[in-house]
Formats: sequence, structure tokens, C-alpha cells
Amino acid sequence: MSVANKHVLNGVNTIGGTSAGNAVADVVLPCLDEAEALPWVLARIPRGWRAVVVDNGSTDGSADIARGLGATVVTEARRGFGAACDAGLRATSAEFVCFCDCDASLDPGLLPGLVRRVADGEADLVLGRRRPRESGAWPLHARAGNAALARMLHRRTGLRLHDLGPMRAARRSDLLGLKLNDRRCGYPLEMVVRAADAGWRVEEADVPYLRRVGASKVTGTWRGTWQAVHDMRQVLSAPPLLPAVRSVS
Repeated sequence: MSVANKHVLNGVNTIGGTSAGNAVADVVLPCLDEAEALPWVLARIPRGWRAVVVDNGSTDGSADIARGLGATVVTEARRGFGAACDAGLRATSAEFVCFCDCDASLDPGLLPGLVRRVADGEADLVLGRRRPRESGAWPLHARAGNAALARMLHRRTGLRLHDLGPMRAARRSDLLGLKLNDRRCGYPLEMVVRAADAGWRVEEADVPYLRRVGASKVTGTWRGTWQAVHDMRQVLSAPPLLPAVRSVS
């Protein structure tokens, strides 16, 4: 799907939108060859927020495009989604940090709603529950795998979640306190597992899910799917750790 065909979500154009009250966040955007999607994604970062694009080995000029559009660009030589997320988190400085895919499947303009719930003390970690808005946005095999993962997560932690999607928000100091170790596909799951072990309030918020721009690097390939399953099983089989130190909100 062309970025030019991306539509305005929820009837509101969020380009240059306002932030969540007085809460300002840094948005970590792991990036691997997302040159076509970057202009749409970065245009929808809320006004006053900072986009931290973590280039994870792109060969299509993604880093130069992001830099030219005003984003902070971090280069992470270690390949892996978790490595990119960790590098991005450590490059942030705002009280609140958000994560979002850089493929135009999710609208960063919706992030203030997630941050607001953390800032208001309703939750410690808010995950965007993906709601497909277009045919082909979320293939059946990917949905089935996500549902199975949610069931395994419930058995491991007691959390009842519907989706372990990539859009999320929390306080920076709390995230650093989780001391996440996975540097590949298990990073998003490890964040939720460690948060549950630490007694965090983990909640979901519905977010529209669109067809991504370009090919998936994970579920779009057999190798990527196998690697994701392997990494997530490793996370779920790890013993619980002592509660992470949290900031006082």
C-alpha cells in the first residue's frame, strides 16, 4: 500500500497535533529499510515530542530521510528488534517513552492517549491493542500466533491481554529499571513479562491497524517467524526475577 493512500484515522488529522496535556514523550521508532513509510510516520509525531529513529542497518537511505525530516537518528549496528529498541530507549530523555513501528501500520498521532493514561496514574504500561481497519492488515496466521502468545502470557503471569503489539507507552525510568536482556524478537514480550513480575498495572487501548508499507521483516518470512517464536519461548521459560525498581509517580 502506498503511503499516499494512508487515510486520516478516527476522522482527525493528527499531523502537528497536541501532546497529552503537559506530558511530553520521546517516541522510539526501530527502523530497517523504511524509507517509503518514514515521511508519513514522522509527520504524525505529536507537536513538541521527539522522534528517535533507530537505524538498524538500512540500505535504502532511511537514516538520511529521517534526519532530513527532523528526527533524532541513532545507529545500532547489532541487528535485532530488541537491540534497536534498547538503543532507542537509552537515547531518550523525556519522562515518558513510547514505542511504535516505523512501517506506517500504526499512527503515532494516537500515542498521546496512551501516555495520558500513564501520566494520570491509571496504568504503568499501556499497550496498543491492534484493530485491523483494512483487508490484509493483519494476516490470519499472525493473529493466531498472537492469540496463542497471549494465552501463554496469561499462564505465565496472570495478565489477560488480547494483543502484544508494538505500540506502547510507559515512564522512561521504569522501563530502564526492568533491565531487559532480549535483543531480538522477544523484547516486546519480555517487557510485558518483566512488568507483570514487578507488579505493574498493564492495560490495553484500542488502536487502528493498517496495512504496513513494504514487506515484514519478521512474520513475512519463515526465518523471521521461526526466530520470533524461538525468542518468545525463551522469554516465557525464564524464571521470574525480583521486582524491578520503579519511580514514584
